[in-house]
Amino acid sequence: MKIQWFPGHMHKAGKEIKQAMPDIDLLIEIVDARLPFSSANPLLSDLRGNKPCIKILNKADLADPKRTQIWQDYLEQEEGVKTLATTALNSDAVPKVIGLCRKLVPNKGAATKVMHVLIMGIPNVGKSTLINALAGRTIAKTGNEPAVTKRQQRIDLHNGIILCDTPGMLWPNLENINTGYRLATTGAIKDTALKHDDVASFAGEFLLTHYPEALKTRYQIAKLPDNDYDLSHIIGKKRGCLRAGGYIDMDKVAKILLAEIRDGSLGRLTLETPEMMIEELKALEIQRAKQAVKQEKRKKKWKDNRD
Repeated sequence: MKIQWFPGHMHKAGKEIKQAMPDIDLLIEIVDARLPFSSANPLLSDLRGNKPCIKILNKADLADPKRTQIWQDYLEQEEGVKTLATTALNSDAVPKVIGLCRKLVPNKGAATKVMHVLIMGIPNVGKSTLINALAGRTIAKTGNEPAVTKRQQRIDLHNGIILCDTPGMLWPNLENINTGYRLATTGAIKDTALKHDDVASFAGEFLLTHYPEALKTRYQIAKLPDNDYDLSHIIGKKRGCLRAGGYIDMDKVAKILLAEIRDGSLGRLTLETPEMMIEELKALEIQRAKQAVKQEKRKKKWKDNRD
């Protein structure tokens, strides 16, 4: 299954960001600390040019702390990029974000020289919660469902900084199938746009490889199976997910597994590493090259038939 979810307002938001960029002094991109690459906008580097950027790895309390540090070191290799690992509900988040903004744009941020900061992030990453914390009041609507914010907002923080909020945007085309599955696993994609058992199968396979001890502890499994299918059956039996005839209700099992990944019940998990992303991007380039060859052959065949 290839997961794609790109509501119309998100396409519009991409155009609005390009139009707003000339007046922006600094960008803040909020990503999910559990998937810092898959939850980031791949167009950001091109959009920002030489403007400084803060990447906030939000929901860090749900992520593997060792992998979070690895990601911070990796992301800060890009010129002009600084990172913060935090949770929007952490009281330390606000002074850290404001302090870093002033450090990166030292000539602005006062009454006479206002700093314009563009804040962006995919759905359900905690952007609205952080905006409310920065503003000290309820400005942006929050919710567990993705795609709550649907239009741009300008928020005066009354400290020399004006936030330019944007609707949450997913990538226009999720070419890397694993990216789509990771986003779905964390809830960034609406549950109505996917099959729970398909996503849970992807998540189960990942957990068996990367976090086997978390599975053993959470579901009291002495010896883990070799595949995600058998894992689902074990979880189903332990959680009483049985249908008539003793069959396992795989959809119910999938919902339990995904819910417990999302709320942290399985422990602090990070679903990707820089090394994984480098390998997947290499594979994607090969895939693109093959597609280009196929398209060229189709064009040639069409031209030959036309002649």
